[in-house]
Amino acid sequence: MVIFTCSAQHAAVNSGQYDYGGWMPNTPISLQLPPPTTKGTTSEATMLATFPDVNVTAQGMATMWLLNFIKNDRNYVPLGQYPEDHFTEEIPRKILKDFQMELEDLSLVIKARNKRLEVPYTYMDPAEVENSVAI
Repeated sequence: MVIFTCSAQHAAVNSGQYDYGGWMPNTPISLQLPPPTTKGTTSEATMLATFPDVNVTAQGMATMWLLNFIKNDRNYVPLGQYPEDHFTEEIPRKILKDFQMELEDLSLVIKARNKRLEVPYTYMDPAEVENSVAI
């Protein structure tokens, strides 16, 4: 459960945050006016008055970008990979090898499926999922 929560679940929840939130109207960092309470009553002028100023927007986007940029960090370790040799006994090494092979197979299936998509969904590809939370 801990491994799942710190790897796959974290990737599912956080990997797409910049893709969605990097466009400020989707997730403005603050609002200057209360949000509308009735559908269809908002005008372009009201929206522009409600959205945050450029500096606040840039700070929010930079924060999301930094949180999403972890894969290019030198400390990034893909799921199932362990830089230190913690597993020395035969049985744990076999279990780890089997797990790594299952992850590779799953990654191939996801990559093949993504070739048919106009916008590929890569967030849960084991090659893109980090081994643990590393912020």
